[in-house]
Amino acid sequence: MAQVHSHSEVLLLNKFSFCNFPGKLLQRKRSCSFTRNDAVLPNHRRVQSSSPVALKVAVADDVKKSSNDTEDHICDGIESDVLPHIQTLRRFPKVELAGKVALVRFDSTILLNQELDPRSRSVFSALFTIKYLLEFGAKVILASDWSNKINSNVLSAEYVADVFSSALKYQVVTVKSLSYKISLDVGAFKKTDILLLENLSEFKEEVANCSKFAQLLSSGVDIFVNDSFSLSHKILASTVGVARFCYACVAGFHFEESLFQLRKMAKLDEKPYAAIIGGGNLCNKAAALHFLASRCDGLIFVGLMSFQIMHALGLPVPPELVEKGANDAASDLIQFARDKNITILYPKDFWCTKIHHPNQVEIFPSHGIPDGWEPVDIGPRSVEEITSTITKCKKVIWVGPVKFRFSSQYSNGASKLTGMLCKVSQGTCNVTVIGSMACKAIAKVSSSIFGLNMVESSSAVWEFLKGRMLPGVSALDRAFPFDIDWSAAYHDPAQPLVVDIGSGNGLFLLGMARKRKDLNFLGLEVNEKLVTHCRDSLQLSGITNGYFIATNATSTFRSIVASYPGKLILVSIQCPNPDFNRPEHRWRMVQRSLVEAVSDLLVHDGKVFLQSDIEEVMLRMKQQFLEYGKGKLVLVQDECDTKTNQGGWLGENSFGVRSDWEQHVIDRGAPIGRAAVHCEWCENLKVIACLSAKP
Repeated sequence: MAQVHSHSEVLLLNKFSFCNFPGKLLQRKRSCSFTRNDAVLPNHRRVQSSSPVALKVAVADDVKKSSNDTEDHICDGIESDVLPHIQTLRRFPKVELAGKVALVRFDSTILLNQELDPRSRSVFSALFTIKYLLEFGAKVILASDWSNKINSNVLSAEYVADVFSSALKYQVVTVKSLSYKISLDVGAFKKTDILLLENLSEFKEEVANCSKFAQLLSSGVDIFVNDSFSLSHKILASTVGVARFCYACVAGFHFEESLFQLRKMAKLDEKPYAAIIGGGNLCNKAAALHFLASRCDGLIFVGLMSFQIMHALGLPVPPELVEKGANDAASDLIQFARDKNITILYPKDFWCTKIHHPNQVEIFPSHGIPDGWEPVDIGPRSVEEITSTITKCKKVIWVGPVKFRFSSQYSNGASKLTGMLCKVSQGTCNVTVIGSMACKAIAKVSSSIFGLNMVESSSAVWEFLKGRMLPGVSALDRAFPFDIDWSAAYHDPAQPLVVDIGSGNGLFLLGMARKRKDLNFLGLEVNEKLVTHCRDSLQLSGITNGYFIATNATSTFRSIVASYPGKLILVSIQCPNPDFNRPEHRWRMVQRSLVEAVSDLLVHDGKVFLQSDIEEVMLRMKQQFLEYGKGKLVLVQDECDTKTNQGGWLGENSFGVRSDWEQHVIDRGAPIGRAAVHCEWCENLKVIACLSAKP
């Protein structure tokens, strides 16, 4: 191989992004799937799997490695931008699964494969998602697309139901609600715990991400579980559209595992780091190749793209193997690698067949393939040089097949490559294999694949490497990626906690923190710039009982507040943006998941304070807290002071501290409506509307 060295109305309810935070305060949570301490099935009905013990050992190793992950940002921002931290089934409260209906978008390329390999990590994790839901009391609806290209026996939904019934040891029943365009009858769950929808590939509305079709898919569904990572780069009704209509949207175990592998692949924690690149279409993958060149110490081309590199270097290449328009992209990559002092390797020899006599096979140097011959596999000298390079590496990724256009029956070089990767993975080298063909090649060569990290969807990975958002990931609920050191946040973390959701400029929270030294105050705000401003204000004022976090509290409230050592006594939501509270808005602030989290975490005499100058928003928030409060919240009507009451609204803020928007409305002379609430530490309070604990 040659080397190129180159290159506001108010109610009170009484309960009966990433920011550059100080390292001392926040520590990254474990982001790996299969944490058995978190995702354990009940002892009396533990799921039995045919997967070998070695698989569980490999999973445990991943958990151990991920627990030491302390980098705040990786990939020059690619993690936070392209792979946001999302809610996962593993971290979803188990008690919330009982009695819920979960829609699972499974990956047919894994679970309907003609050879359902029980050794496969992907098969195990995909089945575990479904079993986990069932074991904790959820009803499951399965949805996916399939064709006979995956499995020649897959012709009907009934056949697929039989496959799942056999694999899960549960009866799976098919339903045909989609064809008739009718909502799913949840009464069907009286006969079984698992329903299977029709083949989604038969509906054009699926690929069009039709809103009505997505709503039909999610009819009767509480929780959406996406476990089809291979489709995360596409915008489909079953992966993106349904997220608008389910109150919780989380990643299944297989999906989470794939995301973990991507994050681990992009880290710079182990050197030397080499990328083995197969496949073709260099033009379309140029951005991804530049990203790999910026992370790796060497790029090793073994597929069709190797000819584009050779052509850009001026070496003779068979015309039929030159990709149109790829020369400029290849030249740019070579120059980029030269500037970064990155090594580029390409095959030094090839196995070739004679075009008109395919059984005649010879080895030729890469720069000397004669007319009438075509390359079908990398040669022995190429394999030897790749082996010499890889054995010196601490980290290797292999993405794309070692395959040429005419090489269906020739795979000697690919077999030796896979054997070599399996061997080095048993030592100190961290090997990640990407793409279904590469994963299958590994499985054929080695019976021990547990030292390898495998991601079967190369399309989604290429999009990730290009720095593009993955729609299937973005559609899921967000999770807060750090563990909070509360003792660093507050002088006394045992004090009762008040949380202001959508804290804005922090006017209300800062004022309350000054007023009540015996309480701790936490502001959750999605705007990172506002949070930075508030934290600066805390430092300047010397306040030790206040703190602010940049996050989407709608989905991260539970994961943040659940770890607080003291009691949660009050949650306030004041004047949320009405545009973000329209029923059709995906990211509206007050959603069922938030209400349930608040209801679960409040102490029994805790309170929720709601305020808005838009009556429609106020009424909707009140209705949602009453509807989804699990019967723990009750609205109490009391006699109000007729002197201060104007149509049921108070004229003054009983807290004595105004929120940002409240101050803005008053400054411009506009009216703002308020309803007072009962709170033990509010003075001179007249109760109009209050949600109190049931007796």
